[in-house]
Amino acid sequence: MKLWDKGQASTSDIVDQFTVGQDRVLDLQIAEYDLRASKAHARMLNSIDILSDEEAKSIITELNRLLDDVESSDFTIEEDFEDVHSKIEYELTQKLGETGKKIHSGRSRNDQVLVCLHLYAKDQIDEIKQLIKNLFEELTELSEKHKEVIIPGYTHMQVAMPSSFGLWFGAYAESLIDDLYMLNAAYKIGDQNPLGSAAGYGSSLPLNRSKTTELLNFSTLKFNSVAAQMSRGRLEKSISYALSSVAGTLSKMAMDVCLFMNQNFDFLSFPDELTTGSSIMPHKKNPDVFELIRAKCNSIQNLPNELTLITNNLPNGYHRDFQLLKEKLFPAVQNLKECLDISRFMFQHVEVNENVIDDPKYDYLFSVEEVNRKVMQNTPFREAYREVGQAIAEGTFDPDKELKHTHEGSIGNLCTDQIREKFKEAFNS
Repeated sequence: MKLWDKGQASTSDIVDQFTVGQDRVLDLQIAEYDLRASKAHARMLNSIDILSDEEAKSIITELNRLLDDVESSDFTIEEDFEDVHSKIEYELTQKLGETGKKIHSGRSRNDQVLVCLHLYAKDQIDEIKQLIKNLFEELTELSEKHKEVIIPGYTHMQVAMPSSFGLWFGAYAESLIDDLYMLNAAYKIGDQNPLGSAAGYGSSLPLNRSKTTELLNFSTLKFNSVAAQMSRGRLEKSISYALSSVAGTLSKMAMDVCLFMNQNFDFLSFPDELTTGSSIMPHKKNPDVFELIRAKCNSIQNLPNELTLITNNLPNGYHRDFQLLKEKLFPAVQNLKECLDISRFMFQHVEVNENVIDDPKYDYLFSVEEVNRKVMQNTPFREAYREVGQAIAEGTFDPDKELKHTHEGSIGNLCTDQIREKFKEAFNS
């Protein structure tokens, strides 16, 4: 069934197969949203007398039945249908006859897809934010638990200054707040109702778009019908930038873990059952989980570029190019959720080496500490720097490993409570 079928000769099977693409599979992820939007649309059509009370009631009953099928995973889109929209309209027509045919009044498949994507975006962002919250809580707990464990900090991949597991875990926790800001921006873009824009130029029917906005729990309308259609592609790109931001945090964190598990670092480890071995080297404990997180998240960081190139330089209005956006976006959303979930799981079992700093190769970490001690004793900084540098060159530098860091965000003052409060504000906004 094709929603655009005018009763004339159909396209060839080869063209059908090419143009449908992955829609039958991908649209199962938005079936719920099309049904919810169709219920709102039916109620609105009833309010403007396009549907009678009895017709609206029968349509909504059938839509609820199909929603039950979606919830129980019994809803399918057979090869006879182009997409979820044609499948649902077919089901309504089969059950309700002429009444079922009325559901498409005042809308186009274009704004059907758009409203589904807007509803999908809101739900997926909410799910991702909850997964971020779970990971954030794990990281802040680890930050507090291991705040006394000193580890080297690096610049240029060289041993630089003292850091701590408190700082390291806390750094990634606070970085997730920046990712929330990006997700909140994408949510706000998605929280606008495009339904009623039809093919992009509105309708001569007296649609009540404010009613569907309220019924679907959108904060506002996308008022201009052309602007509503122009949001296709823009919505997906805004989500992709937010996903990329989260993925960037996870990828960097995964890379750190891979380094820290290396025997040359030996900062942390995981139980044997959470790592993998080698087919020929019996000593190996490979960080496969974090290597896959790194790879998946690096791929997600390419998503904005992929979506930009698909939609670049398209004039306003609908184009079939947009169909390909789902093939890129939906798997990325799922991959990111899985990476967030497995990251939290892994950190629930992390094993921290509390004696890293005892290795003599880290003695020079404390050179800046010695410079600052001299500064506190009224030695000019440049002179203190020269004196310590000379001691290092002569091999006489004897580090004092007692640390006194007090400023906000330092080893001795992690500001975990403030970070938690900042996260809470971002999460709830």
